[in-house]
Amino acid sequence: MGKRSRRRAASNSASTAGRPLAEVADLVDLASLGDLAGTADVDLKGTPADYTDPDGNVLALRISLPPAARREYADALAGLGGRASTTREDAWQRAVELLFERLAVSWTIAGAPIGGQRELLMRYRAASADERAWIRNVLREHCAEWFPDVEAP
Repeated sequence: MGKRSRRRAASNSASTAGRPLAEVADLVDLASLGDLAGTADVDLKGTPADYTDPDGNVLALRISLPPAARREYADALAGLGGRASTTREDAWQRAVELLFERLAVSWTIAGAPIGGQRELLMRYRAASADERAWIRNVLREHCAEWFPDVEAP
């Protein structure tokens, strides 16, 4: 981006600053927004899908997965980019972990919420075999509903 482009961008953003939202909305071409035009309650990036296990624990997963994350997951599932000694089982485990890491927003266990990627991943790694099986089933269900092009674990 050159100097002129930066100036234009700054002047365009300055021209909408301080204006009422109704005036700014008139400047946006709603037809260019496609199917989401006119649906203010649809927020694909901010609204997670909640899944509840039989014990009442709730796992919230994102309903958007960027193309780069999809490629990274597909590569991990195929065992690409790893060591030569990586087995199919290792690649599969890493792919499930990566998908969980990319999609998990929060996990409420026994009423105690867990948030933050590091904490969620640490809790996933410490999960029991039954919890991991439930998470894999949830990931399969979630991928089938929101990402039909992604091969579920």
